[in-house]
Amino acid sequence: MRRALPTRERRMIGAWCFLDHIGPVDFSGRDGMHVGAHPHIALQTFTWLIEGEILHRDSLGSDQLIRPGQVNLMTAGHGIVHTEDSPPGAGRLHAAQLWIALPAEAADCAPAFAHHPDLPRWTEGACTFTLLAGRHGPHQSPARLYSPLIGLDIHSTDASRLTLPLDPAFEYGILPLEGRATLAGEDFDGSAFACLDPGRDSIDLTLAPDTRLLLIGGEPFATPIQMAWNFVGHSREAIATAQRAWEAGDPRFGPVPGSTRRLTAPPLPWAGV
Repeated sequence: MRRALPTRERRMIGAWCFLDHIGPVDFSGRDGMHVGAHPHIALQTFTWLIEGEILHRDSLGSDQLIRPGQVNLMTAGHGIVHTEDSPPGAGRLHAAQLWIALPAEAADCAPAFAHHPDLPRWTEGACTFTLLAGRHGPHQSPARLYSPLIGLDIHSTDASRLTLPLDPAFEYGILPLEGRATLAGEDFDGSAFACLDPGRDSIDLTLAPDTRLLLIGGEPFATPIQMAWNFVGHSREAIATAQRAWEAGDPRFGPVPGSTRRLTAPPLPWAGV
């Protein structure tokens, strides 16, 4: 697993505030992935599955298996708890796990969960495009968002070149999930995360055969956020209040049906809150 966001160099891309690249990993003969019950507030979790399966369960009663080419979108808002598990007999797993910070006016909204098995998909030459979030040209993702964003998967089976239109108001991040690409004359692979500041209306990309890129973008976030453990908030006090509620077993963070493992929050990184 590799974390592209947040890092010391870059905290956010638009409202995207977290990006883990999971795998590809082969669980054959092993138990697979099992993440115990844990809480979130003031964010949306966004799972894009490339290979394998993940079973999502949450405190709303959602029980959803996500398969390749699908997106799970969970809106935490005021508070939600969920688990993530590999189903029995799991083999390979390859996914991107992202968080989207909710703007202040939506941070305390009611929690929700949505599964999107059908996403806009089209081809141009050797490239297949899948629109995960937001709008691109005539295409619109069904995912409900609270900030101007885009998430786009680009998969090239053969060597290809393309000019990708961009929104000059957006900042962007490009992460190779497989293979290699060239951007502005510089080669990069999954060990690098390319970041672009606002002001561009297009970008030229060269993709090696069997390359998959994840492009995320959005308008620079209007207000600073705080992050600690699995919490996002617009103040340290909001996060501290949520953590105390989690530790106390407050109904704000209800049980996940069928879950017996509950994660323990680490100490807050701030003193006196």
